[in-house]
Amino acid sequence: MTRTALIALIALGTAACEAPRQAMPISSEAPAVQSRAVSSAALFGTPRPFAPARSNAQIAQDILELGFRLESGREIPQFSRFEGPVTLRLSGAVPPLAATETDRFIARLRNEARLDVRRTTEAANIVVEFVPRALMRRVVPDAACFVIPNVSSWAEFRANPRGAHLDWARVVEREKVLVVTPSDTNVQEMRDCLHEEITQALGPLNDLYRIGETIWNDDNFQTSATGFDMLALRVWYHPSLRVGMSRADVAARVPAILAQLNPRGERRSTVPLDPIPTPMAWNIAIESALGNHNRRRSFRFAQDALRLALSEGWQDERLAFSLFLAARFAPASEGEQALNALVSAAAIYASRPGGDVPRAHVELHLAAQALGAGQYPLVLRLTEAAMGPARRTENGALLSSLMLLRAQALERMGRDAKAEQLRRDAVPFAIFGFGSEEAAANRRAEIAALIRD
Repeated sequence: MTRTALIALIALGTAACEAPRQAMPISSEAPAVQSRAVSSAALFGTPRPFAPARSNAQIAQDILELGFRLESGREIPQFSRFEGPVTLRLSGAVPPLAATETDRFIARLRNEARLDVRRTTEAANIVVEFVPRALMRRVVPDAACFVIPNVSSWAEFRANPRGAHLDWARVVEREKVLVVTPSDTNVQEMRDCLHEEITQALGPLNDLYRIGETIWNDDNFQTSATGFDMLALRVWYHPSLRVGMSRADVAARVPAILAQLNPRGERRSTVPLDPIPTPMAWNIAIESALGNHNRRRSFRFAQDALRLALSEGWQDERLAFSLFLAARFAPASEGEQALNALVSAAAIYASRPGGDVPRAHVELHLAAQALGAGQYPLVLRLTEAAMGPARRTENGALLSSLMLLRAQALERMGRDAKAEQLRRDAVPFAIFGFGSEEAAANRRAEIAALIRD
C-alpha cells in the first residue's frame, strides 16, 4: 500500500471535545454552526448506545479509579455528588440547537441513568455557559470545554480563577457546578462537550485512556455518552452510597450495586484487570504528542509512549492508542511501519470489551490506505464494518468520512450512480461533524486526493 495515502489521511479530522487532544484534528479552529445543520436526533433518530461490555469486576475497579482521582493524578479523598433533584440551565451566547441537544441528553440521563435532572430557566445546580472560543482559550488554553465546582457563571469564575473553592478534591456535596463550552463551534463538538462535561458535573471526574468504551477517555474516540457511562452514573447515585464516604467505603458497596443493576456483567468473562494507575510518564508522552505543533516532535513523543506501553507489557487500549499515534505522526519514510501499527491497533481494539468504536477510527485510516493502493473491495469491507459503530456513537464526522471513502471506491469500480447518492447522503452528517457545507466539500476533496492515477 502507498505511503502517500497514509500520510494524506493523517490530516483528516473526525472531531472531538478537547481541541489539543483530538484524535485526528482537522484545523485549529472549528467553524461556527451553520444554518443547514440539524440536530443529532434528526440525523440519528432514537439513541442506540452500546451496552457496557466489561465484567462487573472490571467496572467496579474503573468506577473507583474514575471517581477518586483527578486527571492530574491527585487523589480525591471523599465521595461527592448532588443530593436530590438536579436542575440545569443554559446561559451565555447559547448557539442554535443547543437547547435541542441538551434536552435530548437530559432525556437519556433520565431514562438510562435514572437521574432526576430537568432543565430550567431559573437558578440551577448546573449552569452550562457558552463563551467564545478565543476568550476561553485566553484563560484555559488547553481545553475546548471544562467543568468547575462552586461557581455559576463565567464572570464568577474569572473573578477568582485560582480560588481554593474551585478545587474538586475539597468538594463533598455538590451544590453548584459550571460547565464552560464554546459558543462558536459545530453541532457535533457542542454535543460532545455537553455529554462529557455534564456527565462529569454529575459523576466521576477522571479520564482514563485504558477504558475504550467511555466518553471519559482523552483519546476522544467516543463522542457521546455510552452505556458504560450511564451505568457508572446509576452506580454513582445509588441510594446505598452517601456523600463523604471514603474510597474503601464505596469499594465495599459497588460490587453488590453492580450485581443489582447490571446482572449481565456478573456473567461476563473478565479480561486481566488493567494495572492502575497509568504511569504519568506515558500520559505526558501522549499529551505531548497530541499537543505539539511540530509533527516530527509529535512522532518522537508517540514513539516514547509506544516504548513505554511495550515495556509495561500492556495489551489494552493504551498500547492500541500508542500504536495509533505512532502511525498518525509517522513520516513518509515510515509508511510500512505505520501500516503495521494500524493493523496491530485494530486487532487490539477488536479483542477489547467495547472496542467497536475505537476500531472504527482505525479502520478509517486503513480504508484510506486501501483506497490509495487501489484495493477498492477492501475499502468497501472496511467502511462497511466501521459505519455501524460510527452511526451508533452518533459521530457525523467519522460517518461522513467513511461514506466518502466508500463513494470514492464505488466510483473507481464503475458504480457512479451509487457513489453520487452516497456522497449526497453524507452531506448532512459532514455538516453536523465539521460545521459547514464548505468543510464538507473540503473533506470530499481531501478523500478524492488520496487516489493518485
